[in-house]
Amino acid sequence: MGEVIAVLSGKGGTGKTTLCAALAAGLAAQENRVLCIDLDMGLRNLDIALGMANEAVISFTDVLHGRYFLQDATPHPDMPNLFLLTAPLREEDLTDSEDFGRLIAKAKDFYDYCLIDAPAGISEGFQMASRYAGRVIVVATPDPASLRDATRVADLLSIQRKEDVHLVVNRIRPDFFSKTELTVDDMMDSTGLPLLGLIPEDPNVPLSAFRGKPLIFTGKKGAAEACRRITRRLCGSIVPLMKLK
Repeated sequence: MGEVIAVLSGKGGTGKTTLCAALAAGLAAQENRVLCIDLDMGLRNLDIALGMANEAVISFTDVLHGRYFLQDATPHPDMPNLFLLTAPLREEDLTDSEDFGRLIAKAKDFYDYCLIDAPAGISEGFQMASRYAGRVIVVATPDPASLRDATRVADLLSIQRKEDVHLVVNRIRPDFFSKTELTVDDMMDSTGLPLLGLIPEDPNVPLSAFRGKPLIFTGKKGAAEACRRITRRLCGSIVPLMKLK
């Protein structure tokens, strides 16, 4: 039975989609069958972050409406274990939550991991993703507004009785902690979430999209290394947090 992981954020600009793509590629590189589902209809960019912008990707509603089978999910051109279902182009093509839940139930039979990239905020896409996920990753940046929004997301997940929820703080500048009074413990305390990983600000992040490669394959240090560590921690390995200098 596969595992479903929702990647959420309280606001846009946190790097949620890039992280989702990096984790999916990292899991697939470990010989897991991985399905990515893009729920962000308004700003669907998961294909770009995965290096699949030039692929003809089918949407998850194409599967729900019977135009394709789940096994027809678009494969990554370079990673045969990685597959993508994108969001529909038109809002009227969106389905209800129960139908999406049935799709997720089937996906757990075919894939080792299903990663859902939900839209930022607490819209219907957020509700669908969080409802059917066994694990949730909340992505935030270290600024006060993002951490406040992450706290709101954490509160909503608590109401849903979600227990396996972790925080990833992204886009941290090397001198951040020395120039502010904020600490890692403060970020965990403010959101009420345990920390899964820290990711530094890295110019290779936008470059990875231009190169058509998932972030984890763009270098041995920086954000790529941080995402590889998070992937290993997701799989249960004891890996230290990324040290930010």
